[in-house]
Amino acid sequence: MGYRVAVVGATGNVGREMLNILAERHFPVDEIAALASRRSLGTEVSFGDKTLKTQDLAQFDFSGWDMALFAIGSDATKEYAPKAAKAGCVVIDNSSLYRYDPDVPLVVPEVNPEAVEGYSKKNIIANPNCSTAQMVVALKPLHDRAKIKRVVVSTYQSVSGSGKEAIDELWDQTKGMYVPGQEVAPKVYPKQIAFNVIPHIDVFLDDGSTKEEWKMVAETKKIVDPNIKLTATCVRVPVFVGHSEAINIEFEEFLDEDEARDILREAPGIMVVDKREDGGYVTPVECVGDFATFISRIRQDPTIENGINLWCVSDNLRKGAALNAVQIAEVLGQRVLKKG
Repeated sequence: MGYRVAVVGATGNVGREMLNILAERHFPVDEIAALASRRSLGTEVSFGDKTLKTQDLAQFDFSGWDMALFAIGSDATKEYAPKAAKAGCVVIDNSSLYRYDPDVPLVVPEVNPEAVEGYSKKNIIANPNCSTAQMVVALKPLHDRAKIKRVVVSTYQSVSGSGKEAIDELWDQTKGMYVPGQEVAPKVYPKQIAFNVIPHIDVFLDDGSTKEEWKMVAETKKIVDPNIKLTATCVRVPVFVGHSEAINIEFEEFLDEDEARDILREAPGIMVVDKREDGGYVTPVECVGDFATFISRIRQDPTIENGINLWCVSDNLRKGAALNAVQIAEVLGQRVLKKG
């Protein structure tokens, strides 16, 4: 016996990935519904070898459905997630709306799967920010061994994190660079993204940080350990898919780089590719379509007493969003609903 699953926002980048991953991982589905706004009504999307026609989210009755994977903005989620939850359908939400709600668990299954059991307060589980998700997968096994004091992270985030319009903007600006008179002015981003990097993701806060940087701090504390000190600089780069992070970690205890490498090799969800030679590391292009979080460039930081540097790369549409949501659904099924 399987589950009745709704994917909300099924025509978007993340919604389509959710459908793909549910099929790829053979999630036990008895019935699946692809939901979208009225303007996308009837649009066809793929689920394995099946083609689904999208249904109108505004008219959908969630009664009798087990789970709903939400991949829509916070405004629409605010309207429809409580309706689904009230109808008895567990919401797994990819927006930022519920991440900081103390009554809603924020879950990365490789890190804190037990937190799923706290879903019942609101019938909602939150998916973390894409940049946080891949980072905490790497931090947790190291934290368990040597206890992390402080993290300094710089991110290099792809445009797909901003949606289809951002992908189109990068593509059009890149083409326009080679055709005089066809230059494309920035619309999604405040500055040109083609052949450029922008140290600005989300809105600026009073202290000079951006909200994306604040999210990484708050979410790491909620998912891993509230005592971890973290500072982030988040940068948008002209890459279509795949987020990269340079992470510097300071521990309470000494951790040798070889032991850190061995720990990460054994950790769930991680693939270590770390050869000290040309090309002996993973780049965003190579991680696209993969489930793993890739770790490279593991090395001692000689400037502090107990420090390690590493490079972390992942497909942000997968681990950073759709895959993590499906993994939450799997844990929810195994630990709580127990149907499949």
